[in-house]
Amino acid sequence: MNSSIISKLKSLKYRYQEIEVLLTQKDTISDQNKLKNLSKEYLQLSEVIKYFIKWEKIKKDLKNIRSLFNDLEMHDIAKEEYYIVKKEKKKLEKKIKILLLPKDPNDEHSCFIEIRSGTGGDESSIFAGQLVRMYIRYAESCMWKTKVISSSENEKGGFKEIIIKITGKGASGRLKFESGGHRVQRVPETESQGRIHTSTCTIAIMPVQPETKKDEINLSDLKIDTFRSSGAGGQHVNTTDSAIRITHLPTGNVVECQDERSQHKNKSKALSILSARLYAEKLAKDQQENSSMRRNLLGSGSRSDRNRTYNFPQNRITDHRINLTIYKLDEVLEGNLDLLIKPILHEYQADMLSTLSKFEL
Repeated sequence: MNSSIISKLKSLKYRYQEIEVLLTQKDTISDQNKLKNLSKEYLQLSEVIKYFIKWEKIKKDLKNIRSLFNDLEMHDIAKEEYYIVKKEKKKLEKKIKILLLPKDPNDEHSCFIEIRSGTGGDESSIFAGQLVRMYIRYAESCMWKTKVISSSENEKGGFKEIIIKITGKGASGRLKFESGGHRVQRVPETESQGRIHTSTCTIAIMPVQPETKKDEINLSDLKIDTFRSSGAGGQHVNTTDSAIRITHLPTGNVVECQDERSQHKNKSKALSILSARLYAEKLAKDQQENSSMRRNLLGSGSRSDRNRTYNFPQNRITDHRINLTIYKLDEVLEGNLDLLIKPILHEYQADMLSTLSKFEL
């Protein structure tokens, strides 16, 4: 590790030890706010400091082992031991560097996932339906809750557009790499000559802001329209103006909700989606301006992004951002999305690690 990282770790260790003392003092214990904040900081530092203390010990061990190199009887044993301990030191350094990487506060939050059919007509909507099932299966495997917020079904199956809220710790961080264009290659059921067609869907991941941190939306910036729901839902839905369309005038963002019978509930849902969408756009803009990574693995959710190709005839799935190809499309569609998410996460960390020394530590 370079000197700037070691210097940073030493200052963190000093702070960690300082907090240990502060947590035992009476004025801290009597002040619930102070106690809570210090306990949180102590917990955040504990893992990296634990590894740093191990690293410091290993560094001393290596120095002691090296001193045995001139001993003829111990030379071979010392060389072998030195190799083992040095390997362990490198592993620790990698763990420490990952823990020092800047944390995205949104990674721990829940998120909305918006899936839209693109080119390919009915086939694109059918594919969107398969992606919905894939993400719901993955959410279940992570013990997250899912709820359909808004949807527009296609007559032939699948969805023209659907928004799902995924509630669970870390949902946004795990799924943020899904934003962008997803392409499918296969022979549609309606294709009589067996030709492979290409269709696309667009996915956008939008972190849910905690209520206490939500940016207020100026009501004067909104145009709110009511209209009659067009989807299934019974006589009541179809005969009352319960559906809501909200247009955010400064950005042109339009959100529609018609799944609820209550106009009030549809409006509440539409506002929550709009808030998440505006926040996601702000994050994308900030990330583009301030990115210090060699590559941008985070998609914008626009159609121009081409994240993946799902090739059904060959049971193949390719992530174009990291040149990863696996022949387990069937497993991925059943919800084993970690086959793709983990390699992307590792690449993301590797890109950030490569520039760690440039960070302001």
